[in-house]
Amino acid sequence: MLYHLGDPRFRFMWDAPPPNEWVALDCETTGLNTRTDDIIAIGAVRIRGNRVMTSERLELLVRPDKQRVTADSVRVHRLRAQDVALGVSADAAMLQLMRFIGSRPLVGYYLEFDVAMINRVLFPILGMGLPQDQIEVSGLYYDYKYKQLPSNRRENPAIDLRFDTLMRDLDLPLWPAHDALNDAVMAALAFVKLRHLR
Repeated sequence: MLYHLGDPRFRFMWDAPPPNEWVALDCETTGLNTRTDDIIAIGAVRIRGNRVMTSERLELLVRPDKQRVTADSVRVHRLRAQDVALGVSADAAMLQLMRFIGSRPLVGYYLEFDVAMINRVLFPILGMGLPQDQIEVSGLYYDYKYKQLPSNRRENPAIDLRFDTLMRDLDLPLWPAHDALNDAVMAALAFVKLRHLR
C-alpha cells in the first residue's frame, strides 16, 4: 500500500501504533454530502489507556473550498461564514491532523462519514486515504446492548443508537453537540467506558 503514498513524509502513519493509544475524531461540515460538502471544523483528542487526554487535543476551523456556510448549517454547528473565514485551508488542516493522529487507531461516532470527508481532501495530497484502523462507538454500543438482550429477543433487535441515548445510558456527560471537539471528547469517553463493559 505504501507504494501509492504520494508524500513520503507521511510514512509514519504506517508505523506500529503506540500501545493502548487512540485518537477520537469529529468533523463539522457544510452539509452531509461527502462528494460536494466541505469540512469547516475538526476536533480530535488522544486517548491513552483509560484516560481521555484533553490536554492533547487538536481543534481547527477550516475555510471551506467550495460550499458556502448556509443558514441551515449554522443552525446545526453555530459556525458562521465569518468564523470559518479565519480558519486554515483544508490542505493545511489535513497536514496538522495527520501529524496529530500519527499511526493511532481512530475512534468516533458514525466515523465513516468523517473519514470519507477527510479522505476526499487527503487523496490529492497522499494518493490515498487514512490508513489507520477505525473503531465505531455506535458499533461497540450495539454489541454491548445486544449481549444484554434475552435470547428470544436477539433477532432483529431495535437498539437505539442515537448519541444522546448512548451517552445517557452509559451515564456520561452530554455537552453541546455539533461542536467538533466536544463530540470527539464525548466519543472518547464512550469508547473508554464501553471497553470496560465488554
